[in-house]
Amino acid sequence: MTCQTHRPAIGDDVRRALEIDRSSSAWERTVDITTTGRRSGRARRIETWFYRADGRLYLSGLPGRRDWAANLQAHPAFTLHVKHGARADLCATARPVSDAQERRRILSAFVEDMNQPHNPARIAQPTRLEDWMADSPLFEVLLDD
Repeated sequence: MTCQTHRPAIGDDVRRALEIDRSSSAWERTVDITTTGRRSGRARRIETWFYRADGRLYLSGLPGRRDWAANLQAHPAFTLHVKHGARADLCATARPVSDAQERRRILSAFVEDMNQPHNPARIAQPTRLEDWMADSPLFEVLLDD
């Protein structure tokens, strides 16, 4: 199944699954993505987290190099696989967020979320905004109609 041949309608259950907030668990934040390998051209599926800020969906991660980010940079079309609270394979396009002010606004929301006392990310706290600004991938997820 590819996004070019199958475009399911987004149901209410999928919308609810994508409406995570500060109270959402790690499990609720987890999705799979299938990207196209930047060199191989092969489909690559991995498990990752998605984030929300200002009502929009994003893919990011702890600071460091990520193969999935390089793949999205080279081939922005991908599949978002919703798997908790609903099941769906959604066609999407990744928009790199490179503007410094936009990155700071969005990543500030992520870092604030990750530094909550209940530690939804289960990462070493505190996580620092400047680390994320310097070396974290950031893509807005644009769901295809």
